[in-house]
Amino acid sequence: MPDSINGVKFVLKAGNGEVILTSELHKSLATSKSGIESVKNNAPNAAIEDQTVEGFITEKNPKFEIFLNKNNEYCFRLKAKNGQVIAMGDGYKSKPSWQNGIAPIKKNAADATVVVEEKK
Repeated sequence: MPDSINGVKFVLKAGNGEVILTSELHKSLATSKSGIESVKNNAPNAAIEDQTVEGFITEKNPKFEIFLNKNNEYCFRLKAKNGQVIAMGDGYKSKPSWQNGIAPIKKNAADATVVVEEKK
């Protein structure tokens, strides 16, 4: 059962098992499953908005927003059609790394297998 204090998160893993996307915290398994469907529906066609370049073009949702975090690492967040953040990527040291992180999400999210794991 989900921990009522911590909630529920989901992750999308690459074929090698590496986590490439982490969801926002959800209050229940049901809302987490809804978030999974949102990623499946939004990621494949999401535009990429690179906020790390001067004068970047604001894209319509759904989109991946690329930004620099406080550690000067490239990060991304996936926003749904309604503008809600539905998932985040880990920090990357270089721009090509985040580009390589988003490509498999766009390609594989729609057909990803969902596995529910309980932490004990």
